Amino acid sequence: MVGHQVLERLDANLADGLDANEVLRRLAQHGPNRLPEPPRRPAWQRFALQFHNPLIYVLLAAGLATLLLGSLVDAGVILGVVLINALIGHIQEGKAEQALAAVRSMLAARATVQRGGERHQIDAGELVPGDIVWLEPGDRVPADLRLLQGRNLRTMEAALTGESAAVNKDAGAVAEGAPLGDRHGMAFSGTLVASGSGCGVVVATGGATEIGHIGQLVSEVQTLATPLTRRLDRFARQITAFILGVSVLTMAWGYFVADMPLFDVFLAVVGLAVAAIPEGMPAVVTIVLAIGTRVMARKKAIVRRLPAVESLGSVTVICSDKTGTLTRNEMTAVRVVLPGRELSVTGTGYAPEGGFHREDGAVLHPGDDAALQALLHCALLCNDARIHRGEDKGWVLTGDPTEGALVTLAHKADLDATFEAQAFPRLDAIPFESERQIMVTLHHDHAGHHELLLKGAPERVLALCTNEAGGRPLDRARWTAAVERAGSAGERVLALARCDWPAGRTEVDLADLTPRFELLGLVGIIDPPREEAVAAVAECRQAGIRVKMITGDHAVTAAAIGRQLGLQADRALTGDAIAALDDAALRRAAQDTDVFARASPEHKLRLIAALQAEGHQVAMTGDGVNDAPALKAADVGVAMGGKGTDAAREASDLVLTDDNFATIARAVREGRVVYDNIKKSLMFMLPTNGGEAGVILLAILAGLPLPVTAGQILWVNTVTAVTLALSLAFEPAEPHVMQHPPRPPQEPVITRTLGGRILFVIGLMIAATFWVFHWELSRGSALETARTAAVNALVTCELFYLFNVRHFTRHAWRLETLTGNPVVPLVAGLLVLLQLAFTYAPALQTMFQTTALDAASWGMVLAVGAATFALVELEKALLRGGGVRRL
Repeated sequence: MVGHQVLERLDANLADGLDANEVLRRLAQHGPNRLPEPPRRPAWQRFALQFHNPLIYVLLAAGLATLLLGSLVDAGVILGVVLINALIGHIQEGKAEQALAAVRSMLAARATVQRGGERHQIDAGELVPGDIVWLEPGDRVPADLRLLQGRNLRTMEAALTGESAAVNKDAGAVAEGAPLGDRHGMAFSGTLVASGSGCGVVVATGGATEIGHIGQLVSEVQTLATPLTRRLDRFARQITAFILGVSVLTMAWGYFVADMPLFDVFLAVVGLAVAAIPEGMPAVVTIVLAIGTRVMARKKAIVRRLPAVESLGSVTVICSDKTGTLTRNEMTAVRVVLPGRELSVTGTGYAPEGGFHREDGAVLHPGDDAALQALLHCALLCNDARIHRGEDKGWVLTGDPTEGALVTLAHKADLDATFEAQAFPRLDAIPFESERQIMVTLHHDHAGHHELLLKGAPERVLALCTNEAGGRPLDRARWTAAVERAGSAGERVLALARCDWPAGRTEVDLADLTPRFELLGLVGIIDPPREEAVAAVAECRQAGIRVKMITGDHAVTAAAIGRQLGLQADRALTGDAIAALDDAALRRAAQDTDVFARASPEHKLRLIAALQAEGHQVAMTGDGVNDAPALKAADVGVAMGGKGTDAAREASDLVLTDDNFATIARAVREGRVVYDNIKKSLMFMLPTNGGEAGVILLAILAGLPLPVTAGQILWVNTVTAVTLALSLAFEPAEPHVMQHPPRPPQEPVITRTLGGRILFVIGLMIAATFWVFHWELSRGSALETARTAAVNALVTCELFYLFNVRHFTRHAWRLETLTGNPVVPLVAGLLVLLQLAFTYAPALQTMFQTTALDAASWGMVLAVGAATFALVELEKALLRGGGVRRL
């Protein structure tokens, strides 16, 4: 639909705009130009829902049980853990509201509008459909506009479409259903005017704009549970059912079969439940995640949601935006084609660092090549961009990114923009417009010579050239082949030319642009991949993680960048193709394709859903508003913190402060370390809790006196949970942590191999405790002494087992077992001191009915601990012999 038809449909007038009464009517009809506020749950309800979790129910039951046993301290610890977890969940709640608030902040604060025949500056929130809005360089577009006029108008749409280059805008019509990035007759809300000026009629405001549509997508996306929360929820339900079942059966057995008094058997069963419930698990998990968060922050990855740390370690696919994530979002000249030869250019971004190389790789000194100097002279003068060194951001561009690449190219040859402008002042210019696709500038030197400089699309420039630099006839076939070669590599190609100009003329117009120029050469420009991103992609692939690039850029450019990154880029699937596929076909295509081009926010959401439907754990990286819905829908959303938008950051779980894809690989590594340490903590807590519970259970079932009392079990639980279990949170990475595939998302917390280890250790601890207990009784020791020795034997076995569990299957017969984690010997020493106090301190002797032990008792306690250590090492050796490396 062309401009005048849009005006008719909206009952608008270019000259006069809308009158005040009509504005009020439309404002009442369409609402303010702001995104709608979503309904929000009250704070108390969000906080209360944090307790709706099976694991929390288990903890509350443990707290009630400890209260019944009279241990106010242990009950307080359990209640504190519950409250801390609830507070963390409450603080992290509301990610969707934050993302929408960030999108709202992108709407322009002010707008220049035509009303009542005059231009006015108004609050952009007061715009209505039908308003005539004027745009100037640097403006943020305040609403979705159908352009009516445009002079050299170009907008930056990277945040909306992912395209890094400025987009030409004009008032012409486009095909119905054209992709967002190809709608040249539209200026979209939230984008920036890079150059030129124009005006348009408002066709959509607030939630009806393209940014509003993305905000709606964000609000509709449901936050998925992470693998850790899914596994822990499943495990909590399983362990709850198991403990309740065992407790009921044990009480029935003790009362009806063993003929124990009801109160005694009830207290014993409560002690069994307290022993079996790993009440320290949420605290340990939270601490492990918090430590991982601190480590990742030092490595420039800020975690916004704790479970995302572990989730990263389980990802099987990373879907990455191209612009600004895998690439620098800084256009860079990488190729120069001169008459008779071709040069490559090193260096990336707008920093004037790098050089020129011949086809044989030899370095070329620009000052020695007159043809190159002539091309760079044209590139610098026929240009409106400038680069300068910022105070804290390195080299910064002012102007169009493509022109910035040419300025940087000239600076790499030591040309100075200020000197060139003074030596060859500009007299006149024909600015770039999308219809002409060329820019012309007229210059003179101080000796009376004038010249026209020309740059633009190769086909337009070649049509105006009659010969090449040096006077040779123009070989159109060779130049056309060079353009196609650069284009197939994903480069944007510009041609540069010059001609002499009569000294008496100081103006130039379109009629003067006739075939009279000499072609200076071509420049190939691309938004290059980050060098560190190439290495990071390779590392991810080695770790069994697929990397997929999803971009709004053109397919040829996307495929070229994909090949440079090491992706499978034989073909790129475009947004149109994605839209044409049903869900089943898209799932197959998503598996087999690494590069997706011209993708809209809806396409990104469908791709993530397709990969998740195939069982993948998906991380999505991005920096634009267009990435926000996908960042939220992914299992882990990773936003770029430097050049990323607020909308992307608020929708994410993880923010990279250095905008470096390589940081993702480091974060994945840390995520794997975190998960391993959580597994090690469980591998320690479950056998030790199970051993404690098993001692009570076996005594009740066999009708034997309890080797440890319920109060003594609480002591063991408390001192080992706050010492030994927490030390595993500080474990360093296992060797080769990034050389094995990710854990399947459906893998349970307790695998079959780990379950076997847990049962084996439970058996060892029960046997050790009963052995020492009955050994003491056989020596004629009192019941209190036998129980004191049994408690110390149980704790000593746990202490020795701690050194076993530092590695899954690697043997512990090495010095690193003692020195690799400095926290372990510290907590081991603390535990020894606590046990000595438990055994010898009069106050604790009275509280827990303990007595002093002699040297023989301590010798037996140490012997069963050492035997436990040796037997677990033997089991690890058998696992290694069977090829098992992970539990």
